[in-house]
Amino acid sequence: MSYNVVKFLWAGRLSYGAGLRLQKTLSDYHLRKEEKHNCNTLVLLEHYPVYTIGIRDKAYTKQDEEYLKDLGAEFYKTNRGGLITFHGPGQLVAYPILNLKDFKQGIKWYVCQLEQMIIHLCALFDINARTSPDTGVWVEDRKICAIGIHGSRYITTHGLALNCNTDLEWFDHIVPCGIEGKGVTSISEELNTDVTTQDVLPLLKNAFQNQFQCLLIDCNEEESSKLLEIATNHEIRSSL
Repeated sequence: MSYNVVKFLWAGRLSYGAGLRLQKTLSDYHLRKEEKHNCNTLVLLEHYPVYTIGIRDKAYTKQDEEYLKDLGAEFYKTNRGGLITFHGPGQLVAYPILNLKDFKQGIKWYVCQLEQMIIHLCALFDINARTSPDTGVWVEDRKICAIGIHGSRYITTHGLALNCNTDLEWFDHIVPCGIEGKGVTSISEELNTDVTTQDVLPLLKNAFQNQFQCLLIDCNEEESSKLLEIATNHEIRSSL
C-alpha cells in the first residue's frame, strides 16, 4: 500500500495575517506543475489573539469590530466556512494545505476526516467527544474544536482550532460559530489539569497520519526558514 507524503511545518506563534500569508504561499505551490507531487503540507501553529469571521458573517458592523479590537485582539474577515470564532494562545491550530485529488476525495469527506481525527485524539485523553449537526467537535454541548475550511480547485486552506489550555473568557464576547445556547471547552477544562499545545502536538501529528493514511515528513530547515520569512515579512489582511 502506498502512502501520500505530506510535509510538516511547526510555525510557532504567528499573527493571523502571517498565517494567511503562509497558507497563500503553500496553496500557490500547488499551482506550479514542477512542485505538484511534494507540496501537500500540514502546518501547526498558535495565533496571537484574533477574532475571525467566515463567509456567513451575519454582517458584523464596524462598531462590533472595534469592540472586539478594544479587548486586545485583531479582527479578520476570511473566506472560510462558518461564523465568528476566536484564535489565541493555548489553541493548537492546524492548516492542512492539501490537494484532495491526491486523496481521491472531496470536501465533505475531508471535513468528516478532520472531525474524526479530533474525536480519536480526544479519546486518548479519555474525553468523549463527538460530532453534531453543527460542524466541529463537541463534548456534550461544548465545542472543543472549531473547523472552518475553504476549498478551491481541490486545494484546501484554513482548517481547525483545538482548544488545549486556551483562556476561554475570550469566547464570552461573541456567540462562538454563531451557535446560540452552546458553549466552549478545552482539553484542560475537561481534565481539570493544564494540557499545553506542546503536549498535544505530537498526538495530533500521529492522528493526522493515521486518519489520512499518509506519511508526515518534517520540512527541512532551509524550507522552514524560507516559508516563515515570507509569512512574517509580508503579512496580508485580505482573505485568501
